[in-house]
Amino acid sequence: MKLDHLLKAIKPLQIVGTTDREVTSLVCDSRQATESSVFVAVRGVNVDGHSYIPTLADRNVGAIVVETLPAELFDGVTYVVVENSAIALGFLASQWYDNPSSKLKLVGVTGTNGKTTTATLIYEMARHLGYKAGLLSTVCNYIETRPIPTNQTTPDPLTLNRLLHEMVEEGCTYASMEVSSHSTDQHRIAGLTFAGGIFSNLTRDHLDYHKTFDAYLKAKQSFFDGLPKEAFALTNIDDKVGEIMTQNTKARRCTYSLRSMADFNGRIIESHLDGTLMSFNNNEVNVLFTGRFNAYNLTAVFGASILLGWPLETVLEKMSLLVPVAGRFQTFHSPTGVTAIVDYAHTPDALINVLDTIREVVGTKGHIITVVGAGGNRDKGKRPIMAREAAQRSDRLILTSDNPRFEEPADILAGMRSGLDTPDLLRKTILNVDRREAIRTAVSLAGPGDVVLVAGKGHEDYQEIRGVKHHFDDREIVRDAFAEL
Repeated sequence: MKLDHLLKAIKPLQIVGTTDREVTSLVCDSRQATESSVFVAVRGVNVDGHSYIPTLADRNVGAIVVETLPAELFDGVTYVVVENSAIALGFLASQWYDNPSSKLKLVGVTGTNGKTTTATLIYEMARHLGYKAGLLSTVCNYIETRPIPTNQTTPDPLTLNRLLHEMVEEGCTYASMEVSSHSTDQHRIAGLTFAGGIFSNLTRDHLDYHKTFDAYLKAKQSFFDGLPKEAFALTNIDDKVGEIMTQNTKARRCTYSLRSMADFNGRIIESHLDGTLMSFNNNEVNVLFTGRFNAYNLTAVFGASILLGWPLETVLEKMSLLVPVAGRFQTFHSPTGVTAIVDYAHTPDALINVLDTIREVVGTKGHIITVVGAGGNRDKGKRPIMAREAAQRSDRLILTSDNPRFEEPADILAGMRSGLDTPDLLRKTILNVDRREAIRTAVSLAGPGDVVLVAGKGHEDYQEIRGVKHHFDDREIVRDAFAEL
């Protein structure tokens, strides 16, 4: 690609050198820079790309995009000065891959909980309706039916645009993606064209990164602020900040709710552990999901489907075919009558939602035994809250390891235990840093009609300890424990 064509995507403050040159690649990792590359020096959270510019001296790169010119300029290199190199990277990446998001109807989903389920179900709905579609999610990325492993909720701009480009090449016409607060704060979605955005809810999470709840809220809100007027902004008005999220958007504002009058109303008529009879705008549908939180996700999917122009009758028909996402309220049944539920709930609000849902269905007929931990090197303030909420809603609680990362598991459990501030809560709680044994213990304590909730990791098939990911899958452990009953 010609450099001058690439730079049409941005408004440089200054250009030093010629733009009449061929460039062969666009990179933001200096180690990937080769002859005639364009290197974008991004100021990240932990690393400043500008500090790696000297390592490019012998690479014969074509151009370097910077926020400030380096003291020493390399001969034959074009320097492009921009106000914000992270934003520039997004627009340049989009231009490099021929603006793929503009060739798709791309829907972004943001919020604390429900992003994965909602984004995945929109992708599944599109495919049920006969369209080719793509998905970018925490669990897995999909280009039509081809799975691509993921390690980030929202990838970096280069990866993101490459995947969207592959979707276009595959013939996809729709795509859905999770939009994390980190990605909006770090401008990873800069340059993308969205057909719509969805807000699920906002509760405490990621304060280790954002520091304050207000900063977390503003990171989410910025996604809607950037939507074009042709897009839709669909928000959950039952959430206390639902209307705040879309107050500044140029997009068409629409609402969904389980409690209030809205553009798209959902209602739970009858609920079981394996499914729910729901109503969407007064149309009854049996769905294979359980819980109020899933009712919100499904109502958002229903609303987005209609806003995308899909026929009402067909959408209602296909709602009954949608299936839960791996590790999201995923149920397992033992021959002895014990039910286990594996769920990704890793925030206080998510735990409350899942446990309240189980209690609504089980009532007083069975006991709830919960296994939960908290991730290391993350928001420590939520640990005692999670433990207290879990203990209050469970008959027995086992606190255990999640992904301890670089923290000592015993220290994490001590932080959680500090939230158990009454003798009753302490008496019902067991501490076991071995997650495998904690799950086995929970299953052994359960009897017919009881429910074991294994929370926190959901779809993850690893446990991260001291920087190393070891294979570990809650679902496998549950199946093995059931086989021993």
